[in-house]
Amino acid sequence: MLKSLSLVSVLSLGLVGSAMADSFTLSSNDIKQGEFMAKAQEFNGFGCSGGDLSPQLQWSGAPKGTKSFAITAYDPDAPTGSGWWHWQVVNIATDVTAIETGAGSTKQDLAPKGSFQVNNDYGSRGFGGACPPQGHGVHHYRFTVHALSVEKLDLPEQASGALAGYMINAHTIESATIESLYKRD
Repeated sequence: MLKSLSLVSVLSLGLVGSAMADSFTLSSNDIKQGEFMAKAQEFNGFGCSGGDLSPQLQWSGAPKGTKSFAITAYDPDAPTGSGWWHWQVVNIATDVTAIETGAGSTKQDLAPKGSFQVNNDYGSRGFGGACPPQGHGVHHYRFTVHALSVEKLDLPEQASGALAGYMINAHTIESATIESLYKRD
């Protein structure tokens, strides 16, 4: 009987967790789940000639206890042994629930007021678009909004993507992701 109660408790918790996960959503006018991104989201450099524009993103249903948001864009398929950080923005206020196309500009300060853009793996502060090696096949780009349990992540000015990722993950209550695709033939 005790095993039955434990199993019921675990199953109930799993249902509650998945019901909560369904409430925090992410959408975009520029990128779609499982679809190829436009040339506008391609990097401009390293042999790529795209628009280097971060996509428009909007989110809703933040979980209780959210004190700030973070945005990450990550390519796990990059042939580096550790993936590629295309974008990390932290310390986004809870009254911000959308960003416009190009908000991750490395040339203009268009990110949400009070936020901090971490250097991407291209070495620039802000968004760096997709630029997989030619002939490397399809790459998966995970754009994620994280609901965080702290108002501010205290990161050094030159924080690495790994350190920022660690701190973001350590304080994530819930997240929502759009995984888009890109390849260069």
